[in-house]
Amino acid sequence: MENEIKLVEVKTKAQRRTFVDYPNKLYQDEPNFVPAFYGDDMADWDPRKNPAFSYCEARSWLAYRDGKVVGRIGAILSHRANEKWGTKRMRFSQVDFIDDPAVSDALFQKVESWAKEKGMDELQGPLGFCDMDREGMLVEGFDKRGQFITYYNHPYYIEHMKRLGFEKDADWVEYLLPIPAVDDPKMLRIKRISDHILAKGKYHEVQVKNRLAYKPWIRQAFELVNKAYGELYGTVDLGKDQIEKYADKFIPLIEPEFCSLVADENETLVAFGVMGMSMAEAMQKSRGRLFPTGWIHVLKSLQKNDTVDMFLIAVDPALQGVGLNSIVMTHLWEGAVKRGIVNAETGPMLEMNEKILSQWKALTVIPHKRRRCFVKKIG
Repeated sequence: MENEIKLVEVKTKAQRRTFVDYPNKLYQDEPNFVPAFYGDDMADWDPRKNPAFSYCEARSWLAYRDGKVVGRIGAILSHRANEKWGTKRMRFSQVDFIDDPAVSDALFQKVESWAKEKGMDELQGPLGFCDMDREGMLVEGFDKRGQFITYYNHPYYIEHMKRLGFEKDADWVEYLLPIPAVDDPKMLRIKRISDHILAKGKYHEVQVKNRLAYKPWIRQAFELVNKAYGELYGTVDLGKDQIEKYADKFIPLIEPEFCSLVADENETLVAFGVMGMSMAEAMQKSRGRLFPTGWIHVLKSLQKNDTVDMFLIAVDPALQGVGLNSIVMTHLWEGAVKRGIVNAETGPMLEMNEKILSQWKALTVIPHKRRRCFVKKIG
């Protein structure tokens, strides 16, 4: 039948390539869309390469009309998340579609059908396999260029979600942080706190000479993330295999000026912060692909840039309030000033996470974007 929507489950590598590449086509005329790393997205949906499949089931579909792709959606059943939070939720992920209710209806009906088949009573998303994956649908900041670690979506998505019966479950906010000057009073106050704590000798900054030497510390960093982020919305603890995966992903992007590791007298990591040169322009030019020439754009971004993306910051929950975050913030600030950075963009931060949001109150920050996780009862 002409104009009929046909859903095809993604099962082959060729279909997965189409699934991963669809946003590049949908947003080809959108200057604020930034692709993710193509290879990472391909690996995420491959059970042989993504350790999260040890506790997740996942399926994905492409929507076709007249032989042309008009939408996509993934569905993830995280048994670990449901066990942790006492829920029966099916996550939807990597959802994109043209502005046509028939397409969004078909996509979400397919996910809802599988969710009911698996005994679930709610749909939730956009969420990934774990909290390190992209999450949240953009609801504010459509006129701002994205990051490779976040989703971009058209404004019309929000009306589709409302029409389909989805409601807000949680919001994340993102800030733009103009880098303070070397004589900025606010930053100098934070530096004085940092110097005072370090002078006591109980805590110190780890000195790392090269990227390879970061690996054992990055493992500790993700273990600290499990502790510090464990009670936050939608999180599940990362397993050892996942920690290895994300360590390998982020280590190539780490530079000494942009990574602060704080350890105690026993060389146990108690706080850290990591940021990296913005990959937005490089990802746009390469369409998210490192090969054959995308790596050239990445190298250029690493060498010359005026913007950094803030990836993660965490402090041992038992030591929050001690002021360890002042050590991290001072290191990152001094590194940014040294490299001529003008702006820093935070990643998504839960709007109810007062501990993380309060650390920015001492500085001048600009609300930049907002993204949302939706929920819908289907039982």
